[in-house]
Amino acid sequence: MNCAAVLAAYDAQVRRNPNPGAQGRIEREDGIVRVLGDGWAGVTWSDLEEAGADDAIAAQIERFAGLGVEWEWKHYSYDRPADLPARLRAAGLRAGPTEALLIAETGALSHETQPPEGVELAALSDREGVRSMLLLQREVFGDEPPGLEAAMLDGLAHEPVGTTGLLAFAAGRPVAAGRVEFDPGSDFAGMWGGCTHPDWRGRGIFRALVAHGAGLAAARGYRWLHVDAADMSRPTLLRLGFTEVAKTTPYLYSP
Repeated sequence: MNCAAVLAAYDAQVRRNPNPGAQGRIEREDGIVRVLGDGWAGVTWSDLEEAGADDAIAAQIERFAGLGVEWEWKHYSYDRPADLPARLRAAGLRAGPTEALLIAETGALSHETQPPEGVELAALSDREGVRSMLLLQREVFGDEPPGLEAAMLDGLAHEPVGTTGLLAFAAGRPVAAGRVEFDPGSDFAGMWGGCTHPDWRGRGIFRALVAHGAGLAAARGYRWLHVDAADMSRPTLLRLGFTEVAKTTPYLYSP
């Protein structure tokens, strides 16, 4: 993988042209791309000069103030200026956990990775399945992203489907979940919300779920699959064939 070329394509297609969701919109100004959505709001891309960075941060705080919701500045380790994280913290944003941006070529991953015996994988197709996925995520993570249920149901209603939820079942019980988002007009699909119930970790279920998601993306013509990986999932994804290209940290601002 030519990491520099893939990262440049990721910036152009994903960060600078994000999918705002059914009810959201994209706004652009010098050095900033932001999304104002019903489920997620924040800055997806920035490229700032040192001289104007503080003013740009203040302008985003003012712009999002009218929404009355928590919003996120999604920072990547290669963003300019180099001291942007310190400037964000000084402006009142708080850092969330840093994750690894991993990217893999969908055709290079093994789509035949099988879950352990007694575990079955299924793509979600209705409200009941979506709720099962969200309940598992809430059990594992303690919460669920605001607006996600509505966004997934909206994605299921379109053709082609914009978001596919995946569940792993054991004895009829959901034990692992994730979702694949297909960005229209992009070479990149994204996998999000990957989780495994603590009682079922270490058995290869998450690996099989990601491989299945990569197969779905490849079948839809997406060349690349990107994942923001926490420390727990990063080793599994690297063994599966992903490459780490950057670090990403959410900086959150509460009104």
